[in-house]
Amino acid sequence: MLLLAALASPAHAQNPQLPSQRSGLERAPLQTTQLDAVRPVDTAKVFSLQNLAELVFANHPIVKQAALLSDEARSQVLQARGGFDPKLGADFHRKQFGGTDYYNNWGNELKIPLWPGGIDLKASYDRNVGTYVNPEGRTPVNGLAGVGLSIPIGQGLLIDARRSTLRQAKIMQTAAEADRVKQINEVWLQAAKDYWNWYYAYQQAQLIREGVALADRRFQATARRAQIGDQAPIDSVEAQITVQDRLVQAAQLQVEVQNARLVLSNHLWSKDGQPMELPAYAAPQTPVRDTVSRQEYQRLADLAAASHPTLRKLGAKISQLGIEERYRRELLKPKLNVSATLISQGDFYRPEVPGYYDFGWANHKVGVDFAFPLFLRAERGKLQYARIQVQETMLERQQSQRTIATQVGNVYNTLRAYDQQLTLQAQTVANQRKLLQAELAKFELGESTIFLINARESKLIELRIKQESLRASYEKARAELYYYAGTRSVAGE
Repeated sequence: MLLLAALASPAHAQNPQLPSQRSGLERAPLQTTQLDAVRPVDTAKVFSLQNLAELVFANHPIVKQAALLSDEARSQVLQARGGFDPKLGADFHRKQFGGTDYYNNWGNELKIPLWPGGIDLKASYDRNVGTYVNPEGRTPVNGLAGVGLSIPIGQGLLIDARRSTLRQAKIMQTAAEADRVKQINEVWLQAAKDYWNWYYAYQQAQLIREGVALADRRFQATARRAQIGDQAPIDSVEAQITVQDRLVQAAQLQVEVQNARLVLSNHLWSKDGQPMELPAYAAPQTPVRDTVSRQEYQRLADLAAASHPTLRKLGAKISQLGIEERYRRELLKPKLNVSATLISQGDFYRPEVPGYYDFGWANHKVGVDFAFPLFLRAERGKLQYARIQVQETMLERQQSQRTIATQVGNVYNTLRAYDQQLTLQAQTVANQRKLLQAELAKFELGESTIFLINARESKLIELRIKQESLRASYEKARAELYYYAGTRSVAGE
């Protein structure tokens, strides 16, 4: 919480305070503890990977944008459900001329689509009266009420356009969720890589800064000894060149740290959607050696094969195309719709109305509609296209499965190689530190030179920088392993 409060406040750049030259009779340091593998860090200044994850998953604009994909898919389902909404319609037409009531037509219909069989339930009320009303449409003065059904017994019985649209929309919710997870995973992978790039730049700058401090102490002691004739003056020149060279490196690395910090700050946003900047005094966490075991690799491989976002999206697309193919196959059938309506006089609820005007089998309307294209070229073409799309997507999923499995295996092999290299590098650094300490001891006995000490120390710094590079590369590869498995190396959301 302290760190997050610091992030919310304006960040002020802090220039590194390099050691100033002092006069005295300081002896050259025999122990170079500043170049140890583990250095104490002020925990209040540490910006950890988990801190980054909490900010990214909560406030990052692309993460918020990814969440809209699920909302968009749900809106598509809601839109598809509109095909089953009841519809109420009415129309009124009247003509009166020269004192003659030509026609007075009033029609009303309530249509309720039903899921099974593509059936439409209809309730109607019609009143068509007048001198010149078509006799087949004429109704009693009180009008006619009707209740009936329209049933497709050919095309549209098993599946129709509205059922196909709704089923496909529901399936695309799975695809949208897979897209959402994939986008968030991509954001986190880039954020994790930028974090470890910042870590590496920060560690380089720290090591060189410590190297400057060591070289400066050695230069001060050597210069003082040269002044009193205890050491050759050329040795102080050699020591000063090392200080100057490391100062140049420190200045360059300070710029790299600032740039790496700015790149990482691209992923930091406040709850209000305002960009945040990582403070100059913030320090990265020290990575814990967390070796990915064979069991963890197998778990990730199984996870990738079962629920990788890319495979889930392709699986949803195959299901969607399967429904489309089924619908296109249904269109090869002839259109044959049967409708039947029971009718009654409009005021059937009155007791004085004769019974033969009530609803009954004797009072009805029936109809049959039939249509069939003779060649079916359009329908056969659309069906063929749908089948080709299914085959293409299945082949794409097959290739994606192989690619994902290969990527997971490749990154795991890379991690194992990094693990071995880190072990060897730690041993190399320890041996180089022993060489440096031995050289310093020899120098105190007059059996070595400043040149050899600087060479040993520079080599130690170089090996330590390489060690930090391997650590950063290991952590980035670890993030990639989880990404290729379709998940994240740090939990979020």
